[in-house]
Amino acid sequence: MTKYTAKEFNIGELKGISAKNIEEHLKLYKGYVNNANLVLEKIGEYMADSEKNAYVIAELQRRFSFEFNGMRNHEIYFNSLSGGAKSLPADSKLKVQIEKQAPSFDAWFGGFKILAMTRGVGWAVLYWDKSMGELTHAWVDEQHLGQLNGLTPVLMLDMWEHAFVYDYPTSQKKDYVEAFFANLNWEVIENNFLKAL
Repeated sequence: MTKYTAKEFNIGELKGISAKNIEEHLKLYKGYVNNANLVLEKIGEYMADSEKNAYVIAELQRRFSFEFNGMRNHEIYFNSLSGGAKSLPADSKLKVQIEKQAPSFDAWFGGFKILAMTRGVGWAVLYWDKSMGELTHAWVDEQHLGQLNGLTPVLMLDMWEHAFVYDYPTSQKKDYVEAFFANLNWEVIENNFLKAL
């Protein structure tokens, strides 16, 4: 069985998101990687007597989806903060697609920020739906409940408190959303979109 390894990210100094918050958040990400590997290892052990261990295996499989999606979601998130803040390229195909579907880029952007303010923990996600040829955004509870099947994440904003707790109280999570976008490398997001096409 291939083991997952934690990726490295080129995250420099950010505006409004402290090095401490990023450091602690990266520890959490590495925990997802380690736990995904551990769960798969345990499933392998219990499979030696799958009939006897059916319940345990089923619960471990449920846990694996949580750990795996935690790992992958964070990889998209941290990658989007890597390489420094960059604006959306002037010839962006993503921007063209957004403006085809929304009244304007700014209207879509405001709507996505409202989505990010959904009560509870989860992720604000912009997806590409290849079968429909359109973008859609959705709220994903936790990280494994509510993912849209067959759609490719283009942009993921972590809205669990751990993403901003060292910098903002929960009553100021709107400031964290603004800080995230102030540091976003839109070239990465554009590349995610182009790869999803």
